[in-house]
Amino acid sequence: MADEMVLQAQKWVNATYKDVAGYNAVKEDGRTGWNTMYSLTRALQHELGITALSNAFGPTTLSRLVARGPVRIGESNKNIVKIIQSGMYCKGYSAGAIDGEMSDATRTGINTMMRDIGLSSAYIDGTVRPKVFKALLTMDAYIFLSGGLEQIRFLQQWLNGRYMEKSTFFIGPCDGYFSRDAQQALMKAIQYEVGIHEDDVNGVFGPGTQAGLRSHTLAEGDSGTWVQLFSGACVANGPSNTSGDIANFSNRFDANLTDWVKKFQSFSAINVTGKADFDTWAQLLVSYGNPDRRVNVTACDTRFTITAARAKALYDADYRAVGRYLDEPSSSNLNKEIQPGELEAIFSAGLNVIPLFQYDARSLDDFDYGNGYDHGRRAHDRAEGYGFNRSTVIYFAVDYDATQADMERVVDYFVGVNDALKSKGSKYIAGVYGSRNVCASVSAGAYVPYAYVSGMSYGFSGNLGFPLPQNWTFNQIKEFQFSAGSDTFALDRVAHRPGWDFGQSSVNEVGISPAEEFIAYVQKVYDAAVSYGKGDANELSLQFMRWNKYTDSRWRALFGEVDDAFIQYATGKGLSRSREHAYIDPSMGVIINPDHLAASASGYFLKGNAGIGKANRAELASWGGDLLTFYGEWSRSDNASPLDFCRKTLARPDVASTFSLNDIIEDIDGFAVAAKLKSGGTNIVSALKDILLNGGHLTRFSDFFLARFNNDMDNVKKTAKAFLEDQIDDKLLSVTRALLIRRNCPLGKEPWNESGSVMNEFYGGFAEVLNRLIDQE
Repeated sequence: MADEMVLQAQKWVNATYKDVAGYNAVKEDGRTGWNTMYSLTRALQHELGITALSNAFGPTTLSRLVARGPVRIGESNKNIVKIIQSGMYCKGYSAGAIDGEMSDATRTGINTMMRDIGLSSAYIDGTVRPKVFKALLTMDAYIFLSGGLEQIRFLQQWLNGRYMEKSTFFIGPCDGYFSRDAQQALMKAIQYEVGIHEDDVNGVFGPGTQAGLRSHTLAEGDSGTWVQLFSGACVANGPSNTSGDIANFSNRFDANLTDWVKKFQSFSAINVTGKADFDTWAQLLVSYGNPDRRVNVTACDTRFTITAARAKALYDADYRAVGRYLDEPSSSNLNKEIQPGELEAIFSAGLNVIPLFQYDARSLDDFDYGNGYDHGRRAHDRAEGYGFNRSTVIYFAVDYDATQADMERVVDYFVGVNDALKSKGSKYIAGVYGSRNVCASVSAGAYVPYAYVSGMSYGFSGNLGFPLPQNWTFNQIKEFQFSAGSDTFALDRVAHRPGWDFGQSSVNEVGISPAEEFIAYVQKVYDAAVSYGKGDANELSLQFMRWNKYTDSRWRALFGEVDDAFIQYATGKGLSRSREHAYIDPSMGVIINPDHLAASASGYFLKGNAGIGKANRAELASWGGDLLTFYGEWSRSDNASPLDFCRKTLARPDVASTFSLNDIIEDIDGFAVAAKLKSGGTNIVSALKDILLNGGHLTRFSDFFLARFNNDMDNVKKTAKAFLEDQIDDKLLSVTRALLIRRNCPLGKEPWNESGSVMNEFYGGFAEVLNRLIDQE
């Protein structure tokens, strides 16, 4: 939207400097942006006597300002004051008339901006100091932006307030978003406190910085500036675990920070100490962490052939998996691909193989849907040719510093990869290799479940200011020359996340897939229910499979009693809880928890489909219950927009959420199982086979959309509203819903206290995410 005062600023700067050599006129449209700031910067440079004008507010511009002194009341150069006033309007601050006078209105606006920046009261005097002038002529925001985190804003303001006078520190944004600039500012702050001379501070994680951190181990009970720096680094890393916890920026190392640190350490697969030791500092500050750590650094990768001797040497060096390339372009002479006899040598030494695929992938030109589809088919054919087993994860490379502007094409490439793998029957699962930002963006945009982070590429913009993705599986942390006797070759050290994909230990297995193993388990449960000889075998099977997480007194009150005698009977036959039989989804690649799926199926099997725009207890057991807790998650967040929150958080494999991608799959597959059972003529084993083995998983989202919402997104929103807001005749469900909402939402943020427009935006976000899942099919 055009702003009248921004338009005045644009007209003034163009009219005043149009004949100045090197000045670039800005479009007079009343819209703020970098081009207006660049024009104002060139105007300032001219006023300072600089003849070689530039968009950059660099050292020369700053030194000229320092030499002439701050701009304050009584300033004689009216054009400089007008530049300040114009810049203020472009940044959203009022300055009074653009008249060249340091008026009360102008100084009040400057003071407001300096408070937002985080400067102390000593600076709040209406004076524009050189670094404040530099900050004024940027598009950095100094107010909190929706979707950011307040704790990050507190950190940003503290850094600006404490270190602005340092020669190598410059004012950064205070918008609640941790960026590359914020990461540099935090690193510089650490270097100042370590004792590095301020003129030598560069924001690089070098030997001096590392030595200083090694001497600053912190623990619960400590306080002071170093705790602020450490807690700030914790805040910058965002949610550290599947509960989505955010650290608090503080100068006290309390029990809450200890708890957060332990979760972060566990998530990062480093030693869990609860302390700010060197490994934790490094993991918080740089994408490779401590490159020489040993805990969970059990994988490696290389472009060189692994012979029997090399495989043995790797095993003796405590590696247990090695990444190798499935193929390479015909134009390549590197011999990167797996060689004849190599897999046998690797497996014989006790190592796993992590399949990698890279055809160039070193510039944006290599990425589009067509290339992705071609590479997906090639990767499938090569993997199948080597005999790789069903559900093997293949990591497709993005081996350059892809910026945010590149992400649309990179994501399209992976959509092509997924479509190609689906066209081949979804035998293999796509993973992504790249920077943190690439991995997160691809995981979200193309629903890629496994991330192989190129953490050792610390200089990549995609590794600066971005946390480790929630679905990280491998993290490449150091390249070095590995020696095995007289044999030396280049090798990358790779950290592995325990419990996640670890490659394959064999090929050409005659055994069954993870989904088939799960169904074999269900068959045993169902056989036990039949042999039990009482009740409905399908219902008993669902009861046992949701035991014991979804069979407590609250569940019994809502869905009826559970046959405890059958559960005892089944366990007596050696059957374990279904959660111990979690499996990899055959098309989406995420881990599925059967007890949650069974809870959803039980809800719809017992209570049925309420119909369009209606809700019953079945929704509570399924997607409605997850949507309720997700609404609570939004209500507790700093994000004012529920639509934005849904887009960033709901059903994404790379984000910690109370309504994750595996949750919605479990909800939908449970709905489908119940529908098949209620139609008659089948049993739970056959129903799950239809979904997991006979192609039902490939169209699950569109099938659910048709069966529950009659292919109408408005019906999705109406039904979601019916569950969260509308009056429900079922008294117990109504009371339970109210209790759960109050438990999950801050006072005043309950659905009944929000405006209709806010709630409609939330329901629209849910519908939009479901539509995205349908589109990716």
